[in-house]
Amino acid sequence: MPRTSAASETEWSLLFAACSAGRDHCRIQALLQSSLHWDLVLDLADRHGVEPLLYQALSDYKELIPVEHFSSVAQKYQTNIHKSLMLSRELIRIVDELSAAGIAVMPYKGLALAEAVYGDIALRQSGDIDLLVRAADLTRIYEALAKLGFTKHLQWSPAVERSYLKSGYEFVFDGTAGRNLLEVQWAIQPRFYAVDFDLEQLFQRAVTVPVAGRAMKTPSLEDLFILLSLHAAKHVWGRLIWLSDLARIAEIAKLDWSQIGITAKSLRIQRILRVTLLLLNRLLDVPVPSGANTNLCQDEAAAQIAREIETYIREDRAFDVESIAYFRLMLRLRERWQDRVRFVRRLAFTAGPSEWAAIRLPEPLFPLYRIVRMTRLAAKLVSA
Repeated sequence: MPRTSAASETEWSLLFAACSAGRDHCRIQALLQSSLHWDLVLDLADRHGVEPLLYQALSDYKELIPVEHFSSVAQKYQTNIHKSLMLSRELIRIVDELSAAGIAVMPYKGLALAEAVYGDIALRQSGDIDLLVRAADLTRIYEALAKLGFTKHLQWSPAVERSYLKSGYEFVFDGTAGRNLLEVQWAIQPRFYAVDFDLEQLFQRAVTVPVAGRAMKTPSLEDLFILLSLHAAKHVWGRLIWLSDLARIAEIAKLDWSQIGITAKSLRIQRILRVTLLLLNRLLDVPVPSGANTNLCQDEAAAQIAREIETYIREDRAFDVESIAYFRLMLRLRERWQDRVRFVRRLAFTAGPSEWAAIRLPEPLFPLYRIVRMTRLAAKLVSA
């Protein structure tokens, strides 16, 4: 169900200020001297994944913050450090094992993103480990991960798994250190989103960054901006941490907007990047880079969508990603009617876990899952 936050403009302003790369200390100090509902601030920071950034922003103003609330933020910061260190150990174990087997992988998001963009793994709230891999290596990856105690979170039949490899994009693994600890991705998004990213080019453009002292390959900053924009768009830009990540990348002076523009045009996702930049400008005061204006088409539709998304964020309303409204928004985010048609066609005919769970068919009858898929979508349309 959609949620509506009771937070006022003051609480939101404090979080936006904490998430800004070049923090305005005068603004933060003024906000701390105003009337704040601290329970709401801490709840928002938790749900939006920005507790470490809030702690960093508040640490110079302890005298202006109720002791119990600052202690809570500080404790969450320490807890995040411990989790980040645990995930770092697991990531190094995984990368070392896969490298020894001759398998190339790229950590991205999570720890690698924290190192590359924030320069400190403690400043980004830890969740899990994300690895980009080549689909052709998956069988060997399963074998290598099994040696480390990792098992797939969901166990499917070989037939279902073969089908999912064509339509899905990730497998989730449980480890000895926790459930849902690792996500192994061989594509950027599920196939029905109709953004066919060439993963091989990502590997070719990869750069090396140190993660917890271990050199690892990760997507270039240009590719990272595109990947994170696509991820944020899929979730309707609904968490401040995603905007904070993108803001820090957008403000890097050496970013090659020409390369970003070329890739965006080839994938036909310029509108998604334009909406991202407008949201960064409106919420986190990040100027739209001149290189972005030069290499990404101006788009009034993007401006309208950005205004709508800003309202959703400020009102803390969540999109139902199974709703008709959500799929309409995904269509509006594509600038070409041909891509909208591809999206609708794939959405209608690409079966997934919900269809496989609804009815079990033998592999020779798997094409019938398209009918199951269309029936489920038709039911949603009728009930909308």
